[in-house]
Amino acid sequence: MSMIRRSSAEFLGTFWLVFGGCGSAVLAAAFPQVGIGLLGVSLAFGLTVLTMAYSIGHISGCHLNPAVTVGLWAGGRFPAKDILPYVLAQLVGAFAAALVLYVIATGKADYSLAVNGLAANGYEAHSPGQYSITSALAIELVLTFFFVLVILGSTDRRAPAGFAPLAIGMALVLIHLISIPVTNTSVNPARSTGPALVVGGWALQQLWLFWLAPLAGGLAGGLAYRALAEEAPAKPAITGQAESSST
Repeated sequence: MSMIRRSSAEFLGTFWLVFGGCGSAVLAAAFPQVGIGLLGVSLAFGLTVLTMAYSIGHISGCHLNPAVTVGLWAGGRFPAKDILPYVLAQLVGAFAAALVLYVIATGKADYSLAVNGLAANGYEAHSPGQYSITSALAIELVLTFFFVLVILGSTDRRAPAGFAPLAIGMALVLIHLISIPVTNTSVNPARSTGPALVVGGWALQQLWLFWLAPLAGGLAGGLAYRALAEEAPAKPAITGQAESSST
């Protein structure tokens, strides 16, 4: 598969993740009386990845996330030469989705970017629960670590075939259920960058954390899975033991 096709798939998949996940938070989470709330937003993020994994997984691998791309490289599943085009496609897709979402959101008379936001990630005063920078770093690193671990494990050739998208999508639902109050949940530098570029100001100032922690967590997750699951070479038979065991 050519890089143009694979990068295009990553662009579309990341667009869908940001538009569907952040869109649910901005447009539907607190809608009067029938808002979907934290559970609904968590499901929306998970469903975007699940649906795209079945749709484009066979084209690009459906990374949709620079931390996943780096994690797969660390796990020995992805070539270093392809990291940059994948990450660029993911960033462009995320930014395009944030722009489209902003256009839609501003169609509501009382919408204000400063007040309502665009589901940008933040810590301290910009954390939904006012969590500290230390809390934000810790949760983003730990959750990205386990997300990459789930991705590598469920897509291993020794894992049950056909179920990887379900495991990955449900893992992302769980991740959001845990961490929306802390950071609005990133575990994905592209997802954080798209809205931050539209919101500007504080969102751009705090964006560094949502690159550093997920990339570190993804790298650690990839290395950990490789250490856990890499098959050791078969040991040569020892003649004396082989002979004695057959008697």
